[in-house]
Amino acid sequence: MEIIEQIEILLVEDNALDAEMTMRALKKGKLANKLIWVKDGQQALDYLFRQGDYAQRADTSPRLVLLDLKMPRVGGIEVLRAIKSDDRTKRIPVVVMTSSQEEQDLAETYSLGVNSYVVKPVDFNALADIAGQAGYYWLAVNRTPSP
Repeated sequence: MEIIEQIEILLVEDNALDAEMTMRALKKGKLANKLIWVKDGQQALDYLFRQGDYAQRADTSPRLVLLDLKMPRVGGIEVLRAIKSDDRTKRIPVVVMTSSQEEQDLAETYSLGVNSYVVKPVDFNALADIAGQAGYYWLAVNRTPSP
């Protein structure tokens, strides 16, 4: 698949190894030409809402957010709540990629409007495959309205 437009993905992941595997899979599949990795929920909120260190960034939104749940400072559920409750960001597809298999997390994220919930496998090759498949589906197969 050839990238024609600027496709930005925001990866919100505090585990460096998981982030590296996810980014490698997305780059290998040529699914994005701009990958932004932030390491906690507060950085994600700052990036999305152009505040703090990201106050001067361009007025664009990612086409996809890959979101971990269990993070320092601000957790993924709070980030999801902020994304889905704001008119500027509520249409951005959010895929939760987490190690949490807790039914409460699954139910709460769907109540908040998550687009997909994926439990990360322990095997790193399997994680890379899942990240690539999620990216392919949300960026190449699924259609979303213009912002």
